[in-house]
Amino acid sequence: MWATAVGVARVRALETAREDALFRDPLARAFAEAGGLWPSSPPLPDDEGARRRRAAVSLSVVIRTKFLDDLLREASESGVRQVVLLGAGMDSRAFRMDWPEGTRLFEVDTAAPLDFKASVLRRERAVARCERITVAADLREDWPRALAAAGHDAAAPTVWIAEGLLIYLPEDAVELLLARIGAQSAAGSRMGLTLGSRGAIERFGADAAPGSAASLWVSEMPEDPVGWLAGHGWQAACHTLRERAAAYGRPVSTPPQLVERSGGLVSAIRMPVG
Repeated sequence: MWATAVGVARVRALETAREDALFRDPLARAFAEAGGLWPSSPPLPDDEGARRRRAAVSLSVVIRTKFLDDLLREASESGVRQVVLLGAGMDSRAFRMDWPEGTRLFEVDTAAPLDFKASVLRRERAVARCERITVAADLREDWPRALAAAGHDAAAPTVWIAEGLLIYLPEDAVELLLARIGAQSAAGSRMGLTLGSRGAIERFGADAAPGSAASLWVSEMPEDPVGWLAGHGWQAACHTLRERAAAYGRPVSTPPQLVERSGGLVSAIRMPVG
């Protein structure tokens, strides 16, 4: 599944090349090249519907990246100095964003993507702008123990990012992940999530090519994501891709659909206990 992270890097590289880019990711092209997706990606399907779906997925990657960049900056400004990227993939925020002194950024993923990423970073002679710590752990196993062993302090606020992750996990695994995040979150912690829009699996996964990202999607957002996260101890705000895209100057031209009523871009703050 981690190979899909290289596809995300390709989307970020294309965005970086735009004059009006919403973010700059200088390492994205290197990841895409190393993964064989640059300068070209797999041939576009002849079906116009499939082309539109691919364009929609690309737009969602761009908008969610900008959304979570902003969330991380706000968390840093509030004094949070621990960042945990769950299922980090080819995320290069440790290298491309400015971080306050004392920031520790943990990248949690399995060994294969971390090793691939390390080889590219060495070749590019990339230098992190914060203390970057990689944690080789499977999110289906006891990753909190590995994170603690790597130096994460559960008594200090943390900003957690699960970007493009939950849609690949079955419901019980999503619930366990949220419970584990909560157990490691001090008061003042933040969280940024992307949730699969309701109906996305039906619209995108039905005719997805075997092995493609959409073919691996299994989870969509709950009916009431704000209430769901409140049950896990988080005060959340949800935004739709459409409203964030418009705010960033990239309005979506297609008519809104019913499934867009619930927002799949989530920012949350840990609620005080008691």
